[in-house]
This record gives sequence, structure tokens and C-alpha cells, in this order.
Amino acid sequence: MSTTTLPQPAFIKFLEHLEVERNVSHLTIRNYSHYIRRFLDWFIDEGYKDLKQLDHDVLRQYRVYLARLEDNKGQTLAKSTQSYHIIALRSFLKFLVKNDAQVMHPEKIDLPKAYAKHMQFLNGQEHIEKFLSQPDLSSKTGLRDKAMLEVLFSTGLRVSELVSLSRDQLNIDSREFGVIGKGRRPRVVFLSDRAATWLVQWLNSRQDNWRPVFIRLAKSKSDPLADGEEMRLTTRSVQRVVDKYARQAKLPIKISPHGLRHTFATDLLSNGAGLRDVQEMLGHKNIATTQIYTHVTQPKLKKTHGEFHSKL
Repeated sequence: MSTTTLPQPAFIKFLEHLEVERNVSHLTIRNYSHYIRRFLDWFIDEGYKDLKQLDHDVLRQYRVYLARLEDNKGQTLAKSTQSYHIIALRSFLKFLVKNDAQVMHPEKIDLPKAYAKHMQFLNGQEHIEKFLSQPDLSSKTGLRDKAMLEVLFSTGLRVSELVSLSRDQLNIDSREFGVIGKGRRPRVVFLSDRAATWLVQWLNSRQDNWRPVFIRLAKSKSDPLADGEEMRLTTRSVQRVVDKYARQAKLPIKISPHGLRHTFATDLLSNGAGLRDVQEMLGHKNIATTQIYTHVTQPKLKKTHGEFHSKL
């Protein structure tokens, strides 16, 4: 491949490479496509016609553009989102270089520094129970939401994994089931007895044979005998549900589905689980990712040090 102009065919091949060879999720492909298209649109608007023209000065101009870019509400891109744009561009250039294109070498692009995020999670059994008890169990929506919240807390699923759940994945009797997580990595997650009980109640309340575990309850013309894919809840719907009950419970922090994942991990570690075990249950590729939970592990290490270190 020899790139002398803007590489639209190469761009398509890159997306196919992500799907077939790197086996990344459709969400990641969608995001990379968006980030790289934004770069190419900017590159063309600035008057550049060939990727050979991309150098450190042009890249700096693009980073300034990202830093100043505003949405229709006048808000700029988060630092982490700006970083994702550069990471996607670097990955695209790496693909081009691998295919003998004459472009800026990706190793010359310094990746943005990681920005620490404040991790929100429910701390203490009282807050967890108060949050989980918010759904109104006299309504079908409340029963669905109760099952959903209990499953999130019991399994530590990502919200994308939760909405992807189908009935045929579940094994209620064994209290475990498999999911395909980030990076297409499979793992097994476990249901508590309580989560399993509410999940069974929710599924038994339904009159349809639709595959999705969690569905919209608005009136639909969908055939009850069909697979019901169009009724599957979206990630945004789950985020709204979690936010609703967090506000209703008057929690001291703003919680999200990912915050429940943090709560799951924190709860395990606080009760004595090992970091490696939690890594497996969360589906983290690297233990370094799991080590964000130092707010739990460090006090335990300090206690161990105090108990067992020589007092000389």
C-alpha cells in the first residue's frame, strides 16, 4: 500500500482489520471510526491533501483544535476524550506503516498522559441497601429495575454486557453464566442467591418469548413470538434508571452503572477477596487496571504490616 492522498480505502481496511484481526467490539470500531473521521475532516478543512504532510506541527495544531472544540451546548471535549482521538489516530497510522504507507511513524506520537478519574462507588452496606430498595415492586417496571440493579451489584457487569444479556445465556440453577466482555474476552460471572431470586421473578412475570433479559416496557407492536431484539434496553436507558434511583435514595454521591461495578469490586476486596480473583471477575486484561482499588488494598496492607512486621 502506498499512500499519496487521503486514504479512504485504507481507512475502510483499517476498520475491517479491527473487526477481523484484532477482534475488537463493535462499539470500539464505531468510536475509532468517529475519531479518525473527525481527524480526516479537520485535515481536509485545513487544506492538507496528503497524509505525508502530517508532522509534529500539524499534529500540535490538531490537538489545539480538539482542546477548543465545543458542542452545541458550548462544552469542550473531556481530556480523556481528546486522548482517545489521539490513541485512535496513532493506531490508524500504525496500521498504515505496517502496510508500507509513507506516513508519520506512530512511535513519534506521544500518547497523552492519563488523567486520574475520581472513582464513585457506594461505601457501606447502608447506602447499598438503600439504593437497591428503591424500585417500586408493585409495578412491572419496578420489578424489572429491581432485578437489573441486583444483577449489576452481584456480577460487576459493564452496562454494555448487561444490556447484551439473553435468556439462553443464563443458568439460574448454577448461579453462573458466561459473558463476552471488553476486547472480546470471555469470562464467567456469578449471581448471588438474592439476585437470582429477583431475576427469576422478573422473567416469570413476562408473557413474551423475547431473547433479551432486560426489555423496554412501552407498548409495542412487536410479535410476542419474535426474538424481541428491538425491545432490548439500551445502555443509555440503564444509565437513566440507575441515576433515577440514586437521586431517589438521596445518596451522598452521584452513582452510575460503572459506579456499581466499582461498588462490586470494592465490596469483594473489603470482605477479603484477592486482587487476582477480582481481576478475573471484572474481566480486566491486566492486573494494573484492577489496582485502581488501592483505597481498599492499602489499608489492609497497613494492617498486615502492623500485625506481622518485627517490632525491633
